[in-house]
Amino acid sequence: MVSVLVEKINNSGIGLRHQHLQQVLDEKPKINWFEVHSENFFYDNLATYQLEQIADNYPISLHGIGLSLGSSDKLNQQHLQNLKDAIDRFNPDLVSDHLSWSSVDNNYINDLLPIAYTAQALDNFVDKVKQVQDFLGRQILIENPSSYLRFKDSKIPEWDFFASLPGLTGCGLLLDVNNVFVSCFNHGYEANDYLDAINGDDVGEIHLAGYTEKNLAKGTILIDDHSKKISSEVWDLYKKTINTIGNKPTLIEWDTDIPDLSVLLNEAQKAQGFLDA
Repeated sequence: MVSVLVEKINNSGIGLRHQHLQQVLDEKPKINWFEVHSENFFYDNLATYQLEQIADNYPISLHGIGLSLGSSDKLNQQHLQNLKDAIDRFNPDLVSDHLSWSSVDNNYINDLLPIAYTAQALDNFVDKVKQVQDFLGRQILIENPSSYLRFKDSKIPEWDFFASLPGLTGCGLLLDVNNVFVSCFNHGYEANDYLDAINGDDVGEIHLAGYTEKNLAKGTILIDDHSKKISSEVWDLYKKTINTIGNKPTLIEWDTDIPDLSVLLNEAQKAQGFLDA
């Protein structure tokens, strides 16, 4: 069961990006909470100072992309210390990272790469999550991936691999509904299999985002690029998700072609409408 205190953000929020930091300080928009990418606030600069002020007035979630938990490399201790320092600085309600890897032999790749779902990979991932939580002294959430290929060696269904993590580590889950939709489309999975595998009590947060269709010679794939409004199909899956697992803190992600703050606030309001209903 998720042990973090999420009561005060059990509603909709938005991903906060640098171009909106000063606007939020000036306008103090009516929004329940913000999530930021952890690594963008590891060092002293104007953005870090702005976020400190925002964190005085809004709940904050730290969402990481750099722990590389699925890698066979040892955990980067400097990265872990930077994350712990950021947690001490911003006092976030939630801290999360991804079911993925991004480093090999201490060389880092600017992407969240898919894991082969094997017993060995599960043991490695479980060990890394335990190490992180022990170092931080708190629970983290793990987000399900969007993916565009599968490994022949995978023996465990992705949803079973993902859903097993809380019982094995004490972590929580960050359920990205857009990622479920994208991966199901790309691989022919069934979204119902994903939802049926997950214990709603393990889910500490939900993500929603937009995707892009890419037409290739062998067919169409969906790319999780967070570049547009949420599709009607993902909204439908979101409604089904909260009807299945219950209301959860829900975040609107938008990372490329970032629009005016008002667009993000309107998307969050739409999610809030589903939560209220």
